Amino acid sequence: QEEKIFAGKVLRLHVCTMEGAEWLEEVPEDTTVEKLKERCLKHCVPGSLEDPKTVTHHKLIHATSEKVLTDTKTVLEENIQDRDVLLLIKKRAPTLLPKMADVVAEEKRKQEQKAPDKDAILKATANLPARSVDRTVTHHNMRDFQTELRKILVSLIEVAQKLLALNPDAVELFKKANAMLDEDEEDRVDEIALRQLTEMGFPESRAVKALRLNHMSVTQAMEWLIEHADDPSVDAPLPGQAPAEAPAEGAASSAEAAAGPSSEEGGEEAKDELTEIFKKIRRKREFRPDPRAVIALMEMGFDEKEVVDALRVNNNQQNAACEWLLGDRKPSPEDLDKGIDTNSPLFQAILENPVVQLGLTNPKTLLAFEDMLENPLNSTQWMNDPETGPVMLQISRIFQTLNRT
Repeated sequence: QEEKIFAGKVLRLHVCTMEGAEWLEEVPEDTTVEKLKERCLKHCVPGSLEDPKTVTHHKLIHATSEKVLTDTKTVLEENIQDRDVLLLIKKRAPTLLPKMADVVAEEKRKQEQKAPDKDAILKATANLPARSVDRTVTHHNMRDFQTELRKILVSLIEVAQKLLALNPDAVELFKKANAMLDEDEEDRVDEIALRQLTEMGFPESRAVKALRLNHMSVTQAMEWLIEHADDPSVDAPLPGQAPAEAPAEGAASSAEAAAGPSSEEGGEEAKDELTEIFKKIRRKREFRPDPRAVIALMEMGFDEKEVVDALRVNNNQQNAACEWLLGDRKPSPEDLDKGIDTNSPLFQAILENPVVQLGLTNPKTLLAFEDMLENPLNSTQWMNDPETGPVMLQISRIFQTLNRT
């Protein structure tokens, strides 16, 4: 009776094996995990206790906490509750250590498959006859596509202009293109942001300048205006941008060009008008330096013109422009306007491609070439365009093919 009175609490545990067997075990909470494991093995593996190693080769895992139960601890010490689920599994056999002979053979095989280093190559080729190879020329022939693309575009623009001049509708097409460029997003100012600044009392011209310098951010523009309130050059136009009167003149020129020739004028006058429109489009596509980069580089002591040249050569990247200014300044800005040799195999292969030939008769292709010429970062946009993308893809493929030969 005393044993029954002072006996520990009996727990009903749900035990499972990896083979899918399941049963209930009722054990007092002071039972050790090792004793519980023996009872489980008697239930599922008959005759297993004849080998004393069988118990040590199995372990019990608490299913909820995924904890491996310690043999010397009791069920209570392992904090096992009534109706908990336990998993009985056999321990994995320890991996056998590899034999020394196998290790040596594996290392030898790896050494045989290893690529030779520079010293081994020089030793193996020491007795080979020398050949006159100009490494400088070889390196120069590995031309950078982006650098060469600019030369290709300069020459292709000339070809496209000549082809489009033969189109009777070319003047009208390029008048529309010229009008589209009049709505350039970069010239626009956020009207709401501008109104907020002018309502604070800032002059409109200063507010416009501050917004352009700070990417249309009202907060940053306001901080800039307060910081430069006493700056004598605060009302000066941004570097690389024309004064306010220039756009009006350009608009007047566009209006004059839009008038167009009368039906009685000859084809020669229409051709001259088309040439003028080409010039206007080129002027609108002129390079626009990043005002912040211009100011930062000018503060370092460089002249405004050479700063603009540096940013143009280096696609508005301030750090690269600074290195160009401090270095040998190559390529020069004049090199950017040079086209490719029209008699070269590369240019001839490009002109003979049917996709390129068809694209050169499309005014949008010419506009794309002009845009990429002055804004190389826009190349991705034109590569993804359904009309100009195939032309750019063919130019790239032809260049890569001829550059490998």
